[in-house]
This record gives sequence, structure tokens and C-alpha cells, in this order.
Amino acid sequence: MAEGIMKKFYGTGTYVQSVGVKNDLEIDGFCVAVCQEIDVELSRHRSRSFDEMEQWGDDLSSFDLVIALSPASQRRALELTRVFHLDVEYWPIMDPTGLGETREAKLDSYRQTRDQIIQQLTARWGEASEII
Repeated sequence: MAEGIMKKFYGTGTYVQSVGVKNDLEIDGFCVAVCQEIDVELSRHRSRSFDEMEQWGDDLSSFDLVIALSPASQRRALELTRVFHLDVEYWPIMDPTGLGETREAKLDSYRQTRDQIIQQLTARWGEASEII
């Protein structure tokens, strides 16, 4: 969600790469649904792990900032960036997976996560340049 929202809000002037601790390949359908509500297209997005990112040629040393959205990703990012001069920020974003009993309750959890991401992005980089 964070990569898609960042690109929608701030365009392509900044290179953004979404990476996780592990790779599930397929993006969660609830993520796709709640992002479609704000006109962010994620259905073709594929997740990748830190290891895959490096294998595909995205060297962490070419980034200026890593934003971790979970404690596990923060630990992994700090471990991988010890020898590079780049910042790692941790944003405590709620993990919506497994929350909610009904479809609507699950969507509400994913909306909360989406909205937390939006709040963090706008606090860090200002109001979106793209109207959603």
C-alpha cells in the first residue's frame, strides 16, 4: 500500500521500492480493494523481499531512506544498512492481516492501515500533489 500511495501522492520524482521481510508474491486482495477506494491501483503490484531486491539489482546503498512499517522490517533494514550511509525510520503502522471477522470488518482494518500510511506520508512530505 505504501509504495502505491506514495507514487499517487508525490509522482515519480522520487524512486520508491516496496520491500518486505518475506515475499508472498501476490498482494493481499483487501489492500487492493481499499486502495482502489482512493484511486490507487495495486492489482498488478507484486511484493518482493529484501533478498530479492538485491538479486534484481536494487542495491540498498543507492537509497537515501528506508521506512520500516513493522518491527521485523526495521530489524532487517538496520541489519542490512549497517555499512551504508542511509537513514532508517520506523513508522508503527497497524498490520491488518488477521483482523476482523467479516469482510466489512476486515476492510475497515485495512482502511485504518491505509489511513495511517497516508498520515505518515503527509507528516513527512507534506500534502499530496495528486488530488485523491
